[in-house]
Amino acid sequence: MKNILLVAWRTRGWLACLLWPVAQVHGLVVRVRRSLYRRGILRSRRFDVPVIVVGNVVVGGAGKTPLVVALVRQLQSQGLRVGVVSRGYGRAGRHSLEVRANTPVDASGDEPALIQRATDAPVFVADRRTDALRDLLAAYPATDVVVCDDGLQHYALQRDIEIAVFDDQGAGNGWLLPAGPLREPWPGRLDEGIDLVLHTGQQAAFDGYTSRRQLADHAVDANGNRLALTSLTHQPLVALAGIANPEAFFGMLRDRGLTLDKTLALPDHHDFKKEDLKALSGRTVLCTEKDAVKLFSLPAPPGLQLFAVPLEFSPEPAFFAALDALLAPLLSQLPSSHGHQTH
Repeated sequence: MKNILLVAWRTRGWLACLLWPVAQVHGLVVRVRRSLYRRGILRSRRFDVPVIVVGNVVVGGAGKTPLVVALVRQLQSQGLRVGVVSRGYGRAGRHSLEVRANTPVDASGDEPALIQRATDAPVFVADRRTDALRDLLAAYPATDVVVCDDGLQHYALQRDIEIAVFDDQGAGNGWLLPAGPLREPWPGRLDEGIDLVLHTGQQAAFDGYTSRRQLADHAVDANGNRLALTSLTHQPLVALAGIANPEAFFGMLRDRGLTLDKTLALPDHHDFKKEDLKALSGRTVLCTEKDAVKLFSLPAPPGLQLFAVPLEFSPEPAFFAALDALLAPLLSQLPSSHGHQTH
């Protein structure tokens, strides 16, 4: 069923046309919901700290997490104290939780775990992002700015800067769910709060800032040991990925001159079990950093060599310059003591 919907999203074929009336209803619901929040009928919450929301208006992944990591590192390099909040998709439990280095991935979610390990920033997850942000500021009251991983449609949390992320799919066929991939109207949403648009793919579908993404020239094992990718060029490898677009990862490995004897494309946020690794005994396996936060915690079968290949992601300098221009007046208005009070 998912593959059929993908065909509908990417075309204006017969299935998309059949689903078009449902999409119209969805669009009406989206507009009414946004209006209720704007009018204050549905309650939203503002915190005494600038909030940057990174998300997308299409279903699936488009590179949000690499951008969150890049944003946090950029802001930290400016001396800012940055916190991150997320829903923690696929995690067990709904309560608010601080993600620490030793937090089980099934309790935090794979993406928050990856963000915490990549940035060492305070990361909180909760089913309601307002709860996560409340608890983050209670624990770290001197926080200067908060980045929200996903949440463009979580209007209960007021935000100061909205960043929409797109991959090569762009807006797909331009129709709302379920006839298309859009959660919200596009480009209509561009005129209703979106401050910055960043493209993470190779070919930008429309105007916006661009970024560079490529694999690092090394892989990393569970103990943090590095291995040059060039040392793997003449041996058959297994590549696996439980991300939104596994083929993109496989393609980047091949571009590095690696020979993939076998590829395993798994669903996004795949819940890895030790049985997944048993069939790979005796093989050299490459995975993404996102998958590694789960796989490295599993017992390895005999002979398995498992490595994660880091992704090097960097938005163009003009993107960061535009972000700085938006953020500067917000930082200048911060109270002398940052805290968890709301207004």
